Amino acid sequence: MSQDRETFRGAFAAPLRSDIPAVFSMVVHRIACGVLTALVALFGAASVHAQDGAIVARDTLAFTPDQKQYFTERVRLRGVELDLDHLIVQRITYLSDGLRVKGYLVEPATGDSLPAVIFNRGGNRDYTALSDTFAVVRLGVLAQHGYVVAASQYRGNKGGEGREEFGGTDVNDVLNLIPLLDSHPRVDASRLGMYGWSRGGMMTYLALARTGRIRGAVVGSGMADAFDMVTRRPEMEKDVFAELVPNWATDREAALVARSAVRWPEKLNKTTPILVLHGSADLRVNPREALEMVDALYKAHHPFRFIMFEGGDHALSEFRPEVDRAVTEWLDRYVRDKAPLPNLEPHGP
Repeated sequence: MSQDRETFRGAFAAPLRSDIPAVFSMVVHRIACGVLTALVALFGAASVHAQDGAIVARDTLAFTPDQKQYFTERVRLRGVELDLDHLIVQRITYLSDGLRVKGYLVEPATGDSLPAVIFNRGGNRDYTALSDTFAVVRLGVLAQHGYVVAASQYRGNKGGEGREEFGGTDVNDVLNLIPLLDSHPRVDASRLGMYGWSRGGMMTYLALARTGRIRGAVVGSGMADAFDMVTRRPEMEKDVFAELVPNWATDREAALVARSAVRWPEKLNKTTPILVLHGSADLRVNPREALEMVDALYKAHHPFRFIMFEGGDHALSEFRPEVDRAVTEWLDRYVRDKAPLPNLEPHGP
């Protein structure tokens, strides 16, 4: 038995010492190294993405008395009294797909178990990018109302890593604000809302097709039909879509469909009621896009409310107090208070 063991060992061990060609040994070594490298990359990537939503840098804004007065007067024009001493406004850098993305976090100075809202900005690149003023004047109004508000600049903007795709992988920058809010010690993560304006409306629709975490959403002057957009405004195709959307020349049709929620209302999460706001005199996003979108939502049996502001421009600037009131009432109802969804079946006397 002992002899058999020695024979077995010798039959396999001896060649490894002296008979296997050096080139074969080198191949085995390289394969092993390749496998190890792949495993490290795989688990390293998983580790990075596991951190999506993590805040890696933050800068809390401090305001001089003159700045406080300026912002207070700006917000007063909207029919709201703002108290900056009771708000925390921060520029943040957070992780999304492993990229460092810039954004803002605005919250009340006090309170726990707060509802939260993800705000999706409009524009692209530096055009209508979030600013300190916007964070205070627009996001601060929501925060003062009792919400923690998180907003993204989208990847590649304002010093962030990566490159935005106008409704492509940059939608992940919106969705990765959900784990950011999940980890916020003062947020009740069961009460999340979403609010997008213009291009941010498109981002909201795209996000709602991929998550059921949002209890209520608002879309203001939102793009819902990219085909209509590039037809009416050729400069949008030339200067935005063609420059930002990957493989635009070869995948134009598919890219437009993917960014046109009016083509796929059935994909939107059914338990997220949507407030759709638009102005009948909107020069940038055709009001007909909103009309066709709400018609699609109606046919899909999706809960929504639609307000068309007579003569309203793209920003609904003539109706800001009414817009703010409609937005907060909607979010309070479905996000803060967790109101049940309405009965969409025909009923009544």
